[in-house]
Amino acid sequence: MPERIDAHHHLWRYRKDEYDWIGPGMERIARDFSTADLLDSAGPGGITGSVAVQACASMAETDWLLAQAEANSFIRGVVGWAPIAGAEFASVLERLTAHKKLRGLRHVIQAEPDDDFILRDDFNRGVKALTPTGLIYDILIYEKHLPATIKFVDRHPDQIFVLDHIAKPRIKDRLLEPWRANIKHLAERNNVYCKFSGMVTEADWSAWNIADLEPYAETVLESFGPQRLMFGSDWPVCLLACGYGKWLATAQHLASRLSANEQEQIFGGVATKVYSLQASRDVAAHQQR
Repeated sequence: MPERIDAHHHLWRYRKDEYDWIGPGMERIARDFSTADLLDSAGPGGITGSVAVQACASMAETDWLLAQAEANSFIRGVVGWAPIAGAEFASVLERLTAHKKLRGLRHVIQAEPDDDFILRDDFNRGVKALTPTGLIYDILIYEKHLPATIKFVDRHPDQIFVLDHIAKPRIKDRLLEPWRANIKHLAERNNVYCKFSGMVTEADWSAWNIADLEPYAETVLESFGPQRLMFGSDWPVCLLACGYGKWLATAQHLASRLSANEQEQIFGGVATKVYSLQASRDVAAHQQR
């Protein structure tokens, strides 16, 4: 039985000052979200494992996510935050790599006032230090950052990257370009994978439909192919636009023209390979029967 992996979700203990990106109109997610809440949401869709991803620039959150992963086998890996551009990063990285479930790191590039932050020398030194560890770097950007991101990726040909939320195109405004041209250009680099996630929250939260998403989904399906795409819920952020089950069903519809094997890759196989996820004891026991 193939694994079904949610390659991108969050958990948090909500504090207004730490999660200041949760602003007016986002009150629905301005509360705690626990592993138990995740299981209630993901379980009915047949999801068997997940990757928890950082949501604030905090080592305390990274440590907490790792503790959640250690306590629950459903969470197969963590993409945490660390001070990648900081002078102390080498020592922090040494400590973090002792955690088996740490599978990657991420910086919130989209929140940086400098649109070229991703090209800074100190940040690139930190990313270069990731490569020997085997950790993934998740790229969180808006579509306007794609040209700089292509230059950034080209500096690190041996590093594996995962692009979050298809680079957040302007779906609400129904703008395909220059996002489409840039995403195709980025996808020419075989060390870049992409998360099939985050589309509903870039659309009109209260009035989106599948037709709004189709041109963007088709672009990444064509550009990356099912061998470099992985499903992510972006739960609980997705709740701003729809529930977990509705987004999962929508993603399945958007990928429905693919073969069964190709769909299995997007909904589990790619994430398992890229993040080197281990099966939980329950799944492993089932597979051995």
